[in-house]
Amino acid sequence: MDPAAAAAPLTGNLPPQFPAAAANGVVYCLDPALFASIMRLGRQPGAPTAAEVARQRQEEEDAGIRLVHLLVTCTGAIQAGDYSAAHTNLTEARAALAAITTSTGIGRVAKHFVDALAQRLFPAYLQAAPSPAAPTEVHNHFNDAGPYLRFAHSTANQAILDAFEGCDCVHIVDLAIMQGLQWPALIHALSSRGGGPPHLRITGIGGAGDELGEVGFRLEEFTRSQGVPFTFREVRVDQLDGLREWMLGIVPGEALAFNSILQLHRLLVDPDADPAVPAPIDTLLHLVTSLQPRVFTVVEQEADHNRPTLVERFTNAIFHYGSMFDSMEAMSRRSGGGSTTSAVAEAYLRAEILDIISGEGSARAERHEPMGRWHERLARAGLTQVPFGLDEVRLAKAHLTRATFSGSGFGILECAGSLALAWHDRPLYAATAWRVTGGNAAGAVAVADTEGRDNRRRRCRNSRYGGGESSGRGNWAAA
Repeated sequence: MDPAAAAAPLTGNLPPQFPAAAANGVVYCLDPALFASIMRLGRQPGAPTAAEVARQRQEEEDAGIRLVHLLVTCTGAIQAGDYSAAHTNLTEARAALAAITTSTGIGRVAKHFVDALAQRLFPAYLQAAPSPAAPTEVHNHFNDAGPYLRFAHSTANQAILDAFEGCDCVHIVDLAIMQGLQWPALIHALSSRGGGPPHLRITGIGGAGDELGEVGFRLEEFTRSQGVPFTFREVRVDQLDGLREWMLGIVPGEALAFNSILQLHRLLVDPDADPAVPAPIDTLLHLVTSLQPRVFTVVEQEADHNRPTLVERFTNAIFHYGSMFDSMEAMSRRSGGGSTTSAVAEAYLRAEILDIISGEGSARAERHEPMGRWHERLARAGLTQVPFGLDEVRLAKAHLTRATFSGSGFGILECAGSLALAWHDRPLYAATAWRVTGGNAAGAVAVADTEGRDNRRRRCRNSRYGGGESSGRGNWAAA
């Protein structure tokens, strides 16, 4: 088969290419009932009778199940190196996708996985599609599309405020400051602190193209209006493992916090990588622990997309992003959000899907892992968890209700002192706070005070193993 001819019906305006890769010996299967959790059907029935409505819904559900089956089969063929069979499966998946709506439900999710598989099969013949907006605009639209980033920001801020209690000079190192959307709420809280606000320093980390100077200017304007003494420092690095202590301008005696929102997974490597070669994540964690911050706040996707086999990644990803798109669609309906906001926010998730499915090796950055593995990794690095307690749970639930108007469908789950934002009990993002094991004297006092408050220590009440995507809630329990 001529590759160019084969690629023609499958490829369209897709994002930049990734190299194709495959492995042999895959075994896979599809139970239609397994995918019930992602079948959110949204097509409006056209017939006036109940029987016709039921028939159309059943037809679309059957088409959706068949589509997912074709995509899993195509993924297995790619993994086994049978590209001819994969091409046939993908052609049939395109036809199945054309039979259902792609503006809502499973069609809205599946179209991105179809494109990701096409990009993996035919990387040499793809033309990059222009992004619907600049990266900063995409990030801002995703922030507005649901409570995802607001949950991350509010839980991290509360842990930082607790760690900074009683301190006169505080310093936050934000490992990816983006537009600085996290910090106005914290600045406002510091401005009303009893005894007056501390002197606040924020070091914002970004890349070469980030508008760090503009972000710093806006934060300076806001802190001035709030009466908070403020200093901003910008640091540009290509990757976080390139950070060095001298870049951060650490001042002796200041209370230090590190903040990471959806960044650490980008420093992971393949699970079967050579252990003799230090991973980028280990380099960064060594820097963090050496500086002994009072708190290290970490928020990550509660997902399992760093598996070595493509079929595992695909299956886990379609569950996770099925919940993400379903929740985003529900938020759009409640808020009356426009189609432009929804489309731009959708591009944020699409980029993650394309990376997870199309990329291999160093080309893959979205290496999401579940909370359990992060606990093990951070503990090995010399960090001890600072558990969220009842106060943080109440605040997280209050923030969630405000962000979603009613909170219906969304919830806060808790396990072993960690908090997660969930959609219908399926955890999407997990928040944790950490300190250096042992720590310095001031940090140890603050942690001892935190751990001494029994009403702020919680344990999960569900003993089911939560390592797989299809298990839903897993160890997480309703807070």
